[in-house]
Amino acid sequence: MRFEKGHKLSTRRHIVDVASKCMRRDGISATGIAAIMGEAGLTKGAFSPHFESKRVLVREALALALDGQQHRLDEDQLKGLDLEGAVRGYLNRAHLEAPADGCPSAALLPEIARQPLSIRQDYEKALRSYIATLAALLPGTDSVEKQRRATAIFGLMVGTLQFARAVPDANEAHKILDGGVEAALQLARTPSP
Repeated sequence: MRFEKGHKLSTRRHIVDVASKCMRRDGISATGIAAIMGEAGLTKGAFSPHFESKRVLVREALALALDGQQHRLDEDQLKGLDLEGAVRGYLNRAHLEAPADGCPSAALLPEIARQPLSIRQDYEKALRSYIATLAALLPGTDSVEKQRRATAIFGLMVGTLQFARAVPDANEAHKILDGGVEAALQLARTPSP
C-alpha cells in the first residue's frame, strides 16, 4: 500500500502527541508502547519504523509537552497576561483535572529526574525558558533576583498542583489550589532581601 507524501512524518507526529498525553496522564514508566500505539489507532508493529526506542519517543513526547506549555505562556503574555493571570491559569480546576493536557513538570517530575542525561538536559533548557518568561512578569529590575523568585514561584505552583492531584477530596484539592495561588502571589510581591 502506497501512502501520500508526508504520511510517515504525520504519523510520527500523531504518535508523539498521543504519547505525550498518555505519559502525562499515566506516567512514563506505566505507559507502554502497545498502549500508546493502540490509542494512536495503530498496531504495536508500526512503532519500529518511526522510533528507535521508547527513550527516543519519551524525549520527543516530553519536548512536545514542554514546547506547548511555553507556547501557551508566550501567547498569553502577548495578550497582556500578568503574573497573577499566569498563576491562576496554572493553578485552576481545569488543569487539576486534565493532567494529560497539562504541565509535564507537575505530571512527571520524579520520572524526569530518572531519565537519561540528554532528556534531563532538554528539560532543563525548557525549564530555563519558562522561568525566564515568568521572571519577565515580575516587578523589579534585578534580573538575577527576578529569576530566583520566578524559579521559587514555579516550584510552588508545580508542588501545589501535585498535592492537589494527590488528594481524593475535591474540596480539599480546591483549597490546596487556592492556598497555592495566594502563596505564589505573595512571593511575587515580596522581593528577596
